[in-house]
Amino acid sequence: MTVTETPDRTAEARPAKLGAAGWARWFWRTLTSMRTALILLFLFALASVPGSVWPQRGVSDAKVAQYYTDSPELAEWLDRLWLFDVFKAPWFAAIYLLLFISLVGCVLPRTAAHLRELRRKPPAAPRNLSRLPQRAVLDGDLTVEEAARRLRKLRFRVTTGPGWAAGEKGYLRETGNLLFHVALLGLLISVGVGSLYGYRGNVLIVEGDGFANTVAAYDRYMPGTQVNAESLEPFSFTLEDFQATYIARGEKRGQALDYSARLAVSDRPGAAERTYELKVNEPLDVNGTMTYLLDHGYAPTFKITDGSGQVAFEGSVPCLVVQPATFASECVIKIPDAQPRQLGIMVAFLPSAVPTQDGEWTSVFPGAANPAAQVYGAFAGDLGMKDGRPQSVYEIPAEILKKMTPLVMKADPLEVGQKLDLPGGAGSIEFTGVKEWIALQITHDPGRMPALLSAALATVALVFSLTIRRRRVWVRAGDGGAEAGGLTRTEGGDFGEEFARVVAALNHGPNDGAKNAR
Repeated sequence: MTVTETPDRTAEARPAKLGAAGWARWFWRTLTSMRTALILLFLFALASVPGSVWPQRGVSDAKVAQYYTDSPELAEWLDRLWLFDVFKAPWFAAIYLLLFISLVGCVLPRTAAHLRELRRKPPAAPRNLSRLPQRAVLDGDLTVEEAARRLRKLRFRVTTGPGWAAGEKGYLRETGNLLFHVALLGLLISVGVGSLYGYRGNVLIVEGDGFANTVAAYDRYMPGTQVNAESLEPFSFTLEDFQATYIARGEKRGQALDYSARLAVSDRPGAAERTYELKVNEPLDVNGTMTYLLDHGYAPTFKITDGSGQVAFEGSVPCLVVQPATFASECVIKIPDAQPRQLGIMVAFLPSAVPTQDGEWTSVFPGAANPAAQVYGAFAGDLGMKDGRPQSVYEIPAEILKKMTPLVMKADPLEVGQKLDLPGGAGSIEFTGVKEWIALQITHDPGRMPALLSAALATVALVFSLTIRRRRVWVRAGDGGAEAGGLTRTEGGDFGEEFARVVAALNHGPNDGAKNAR
């Protein structure tokens, strides 16, 4: 007896495995598809949102520190997720790189296909034009040659055949689409170039002081990975004067009208100085390095004599604004060289000081109409500045204040020229005048202009992509007369109105029909 084996049909129907090469092709096609590019673009925009919701290191360090003070557990989790360093986060970089690769893989093949399409002639006329969405019978004895000539007058790309002429226009739609994606690539490259070769820094300058663009001169300096000390533009300037103008009367009393800082600028070492008026929306530009005016405040000047009769401090002290409406401010003066003991003095600066009904003093106007300096804390003892730990110049830590001896607690305000003697022969503090300070941000971003040009190109390209339609028109002419048909290759919009103008031009010539130049 002969036994015949039955084939396993289940095994035959099993699909073949993709393998490593197949999975790689599938991943590449998925990554470079238009849908994936749009999803990544949306994720890129969404990933940027936390950078404006939570304060970022290098931009708002004080607010980041405040998060740790107010909600330490929440701040720790936010830091683990890189939400205080969004634009340096690995997940943000992953989205950025995937979007870049997706756009490159999407644009290159489509560009090649579009170039082939530009060289391709319009297709031959269908045998039956009556099946097209738009159709019209033409008047007169129109020949194929005349129809082709009139279509060319309307800026159609035209080809002819036996008894027919075909015209097509609207190629700028796909051109605009490709340029939009190229502009996005340019924008991504510009951002990358700016982060690698750009730098940003902040500095506070008091009237009369100068600044040289060196790393050591910055209060905060944030360079790109490819930036070194020699990369900085060697300019310098002196803050000669700062003026803030306020509304003096009416409901908007105290509202700022204008800020202006007069700078004496030297574009390079040894160059002649030039005067520049720095304003909020008018930054100083020195060979692509931009200096922006960010903030301002008061810097009262003091002369402090210690217990030995020596001048231990003389100069200006930048104050932090605590009441923006009136610019009431607070300053801290640390005198580590005072003898016989170090001094720490806390001062409230009132630009327009007036007494209140309860015996306190306050400021009623942001301008320095009646400046006064009120010492609300003077202490003698070790300031803790020799233990190697950094301290803020705007405060004396509470643990240090507890170890110091209080000398004065809330003295009467001092007018310019008045002096306050410290008890116990510890010295004196004299209020000698008022200056102002400005806070500047100095940035060098080589990707700034390319990013602007890319954004402008993307806008123009998007207009082309959204407003232009690919459309085709055919004309058949013979002994039985002539007829025309047309259709649009893109959805949306009404081609009937333009087709009517094309028919009018075919009947009477382009000069008699309305023109559509796109």
